[in-house]
Amino acid sequence: MAVRLRLQRNGKPKRPYYRVVAIDQRSKRDGKPIEILGQYDPMSEGNKFSVDAGRISYWLNTGAKASDTVAVLIKKNQTNENK
Repeated sequence: MAVRLRLQRNGKPKRPYYRVVAIDQRSKRDGKPIEILGQYDPMSEGNKFSVDAGRISYWLNTGAKASDTVAVLIKKNQTNENK
């Protein structure tokens, strides 16, 4: 089973809210995740992004791949934490 770290859409029409999840890559976008790792709200001021960094690193170390969007968000979050 190939695991991906990707966004799962929630929220209302024109008001998206995303969860960062570990999920089988063959599953639908809104399918049942293996684990919920965090959240991302692009509509809030400052683009609120919060994740459990320990669980993210666990999944990446066990062979999971992050989607392009999640990889960019994780990288931005790491640079913001170091400042």
